[in-house]
Amino acid sequence: MLRRLQRWLFGQADRPAVTEEQWARVEAGLPFLAYLPADARSRLRTLALEFLDQKTFHGAHDLVLTDDILLSIALQACLPIYHTGLDAYRQWVGVVVYAGDFVIPREEMDEDGVVHEYDEPVLGEAWPDGPVVVSWQPQQRTDGLNVVIHEFAHKLDMCNGQADGFPPLPADMRRADWARIFTAAYDDFCHRVDHDLPHAIDAYAAENPAEFFAVMSEAFFEVPLRLRAAYPAAYAQLKRLYGLDPAAGANPHPTHDSNPQEH
Repeated sequence: MLRRLQRWLFGQADRPAVTEEQWARVEAGLPFLAYLPADARSRLRTLALEFLDQKTFHGAHDLVLTDDILLSIALQACLPIYHTGLDAYRQWVGVVVYAGDFVIPREEMDEDGVVHEYDEPVLGEAWPDGPVVVSWQPQQRTDGLNVVIHEFAHKLDMCNGQADGFPPLPADMRRADWARIFTAAYDDFCHRVDHDLPHAIDAYAAENPAEFFAVMSEAFFEVPLRLRAAYPAAYAQLKRLYGLDPAAGANPHPTHDSNPQEH
């Protein structure tokens, strides 16, 4: 199927059919998708195929991009735009995939004006109006970390400028509510990290508000019950932004909090 899929991506064939067996195999490698209702998973599959139709993939260092890899990345990439649609990704086309982590050259100027050059190993990178670069992890992690969701959450965040943790919001959401809730959650999280207190998500989220939003997005889909317990009001905002409620599917005995407050 890969050859047919590649011909389709380059406009040389009709869209190939993905068998139910293949969807099931790819989705089995993404166990958090089981938290979504059946109708949401069907829409996500449609979005994934449209995403593949619109984007150009490149395997770095001769990485062979199989059908399963392409479908897996597409399904995860479409989670952040499940509600808003693929127009949020319209300003760029490239997806570069590495096998494992990779190194990006950096420059940093110190307080004395001296520029230091160094290589930083990373798992992903996203640039405004540029490509998304991600590492391919054959084994799905189960600790709430997801580089694909992370980088595509950055892409959503960049739709209204530089990534700053304040993505474009649907018309029925209030910017003031988002700012108030996420500022409080970020301040609490940074306090916990700075004082070696227990924290619900990866400590990298304390780097800045943009990383906080991206890491929160990873946790929203991968470990929704943990995130909802730690930051219920922020979880509620993400639920409205993404149009999904993974915690409802992860929790066999859902509860309803009509007025959630952050811890």
